Amino acid sequence: MTLPEGIANQVVLEFPSKPENVAFARTAVAVFAAQLDFTLDELDEIKVAVSEAVSNAVIHAYGDTVGTVRVEAAITTGGELILRIIDRGQGIPDVAAARQPQWTSRPEERMGLGFTFMEEYMDAVDVESAPQAGTRVTLRKAPARAPIAR
Repeated sequence: MTLPEGIANQVVLEFPSKPENVAFARTAVAVFAAQLDFTLDELDEIKVAVSEAVSNAVIHAYGDTVGTVRVEAAITTGGELILRIIDRGQGIPDVAAARQPQWTSRPEERMGLGFTFMEEYMDAVDVESAPQAGTRVTLRKAPARAPIAR
């Protein structure tokens, strides 16, 4: 397998959109991200952001049915972590509204802070979605401290 240009390493995970798989995704991504010089606090931030993105797919994408969640993780040759959380569910009709704090499609059950946490803990968050076409959330983060010369 040849890695795409600019990518030093990558992994792809696919799993059913079941709540019990959120912890799996966050742990797997944290282990992968640990290849970079992230602090423990930064790894915790990455785990929270992944939990929120995967939870959104599990809770909102497929309604009461089970679909597939795909997590793509890559480390660039420049030392940045890029994560993509992808579903093929019902999509987000208004991405700008969904990114507002406390917005949720399930106000009786949810606080609506998923995107707020993602944006707080990651360097960049990009959301692509359309009704009935699924959602792709791209998260980017580089370690705050410079790598140690070896």
